[in-house]
Amino acid sequence: MKVSAKSNDVKDLNLAAQGQDLIDWAAREMPVLTLIRARFAKELPLKGLKLAACLHVTSETANLMLTLKAGGADAALCASNPLSTNDAVAAALASQHGIKTYAIRGEDNDTYYQHIEAALDHRPAMTMDDGADLVSVLHKSRQDQLTEVIGGTEETTTGVVRLRAMAERGVLRYPIVAVNEADTKHMFDNRYGTGQSTIDGIIRATNVLLAGKTFVIAGYGWVGRGLASRAKGHGADVVITEVDAVKALEAAMDGFRVMKMDEAAVDGDIFVTVTGDVNVLDRKHFETMKDGAILANSGHFNSEINLKALDQMATGVRQVRPSVQEYKLQDGRRLHVLAEGRLINLAAAEGHPAAVMDMSFANQALCAEYVAKNYKTLERKVYDVPADIDAEVARLKLKAMRIEIDTLTEEQERYLTSWEEGT
Repeated sequence: MKVSAKSNDVKDLNLAAQGQDLIDWAAREMPVLTLIRARFAKELPLKGLKLAACLHVTSETANLMLTLKAGGADAALCASNPLSTNDAVAAALASQHGIKTYAIRGEDNDTYYQHIEAALDHRPAMTMDDGADLVSVLHKSRQDQLTEVIGGTEETTTGVVRLRAMAERGVLRYPIVAVNEADTKHMFDNRYGTGQSTIDGIIRATNVLLAGKTFVIAGYGWVGRGLASRAKGHGADVVITEVDAVKALEAAMDGFRVMKMDEAAVDGDIFVTVTGDVNVLDRKHFETMKDGAILANSGHFNSEINLKALDQMATGVRQVRPSVQEYKLQDGRRLHVLAEGRLINLAAAEGHPAAVMDMSFANQALCAEYVAKNYKTLERKVYDVPADIDAEVARLKLKAMRIEIDTLTEEQERYLTSWEEGT
């Protein structure tokens, strides 16, 4: 049944009070977004703007949606992952705040896309994505709406990669600001947020001791860096696999073992993919993994572990814990996949801590304001976050943390901009 754009589609509206408590708890750790919300309420920079957001429906995201609403936006929200929704939060947004919400934890693939369609039935002038699914559906099957869209924002690395590919091929029909590229996003959210929450998800799902385990991480971007640091802190023997020579060299100089996945597959106890690519853990790796190996993914899509190949190899599959599926192979070995290969930090835990999402969603809110003010002069391409927005988010975060920094003297400023002085 098609989901109506005039309704909400959430699990249970009776969960709203519980959801509101979660939203309020997260707000305590989101002072930057709180400051922006107060200004938005006075200035209404998004007044009358219809906005569709495809994001993880969490208590932190709820605070972003409330900020956008305070700024005057008429917003609709759907989930960017079938297992990342907090049903209580979705209920609170729908029943207590009048935000059209289409998200149910565990929704099947058909429902997932029905919810995206329902959000787009809202006829948005702006999109806000985590993975570029709204943009993709608009460009594939709703091209008649593209003339109504003035711009959008993108939250995650995977989505930015997709959008840059569209821009390079000349098919992107409206400007997108890559929020993920902000220093106050990827250097903190990706590294500290995903690093901590991925470990949290693995431990909640399995209750395994990380100390002494061989912990294999595919990818050494910002997420891989943060995850490796935290796994090492738990006493794990961390192995990095990479395809980028510079990142591999960095991992080696950070003190981690670096090798090909073919080699790591034999020794690993726990595997985590964070590349944004497809089939990073593949059939040939499953064939050599030890009995009891644990496989998890913290990239955006569930394509990094080749589950189709694993299904074909398995003689049986059973649920051994709420977020753990055991695949029994013909030779008796058992491989354990966490959270159906989806984002482990959101599917088995609660996602990033609110304190780090404070910066990411501050960027989202300010970039939405930027697009609303400047869309007439923006081209159909992917833009980095303006430097002044990045700096403002950092300034506000430091202020909230009661940290003061130095300023250059006039003499120091002159020296840095001169060329006459030397040795």
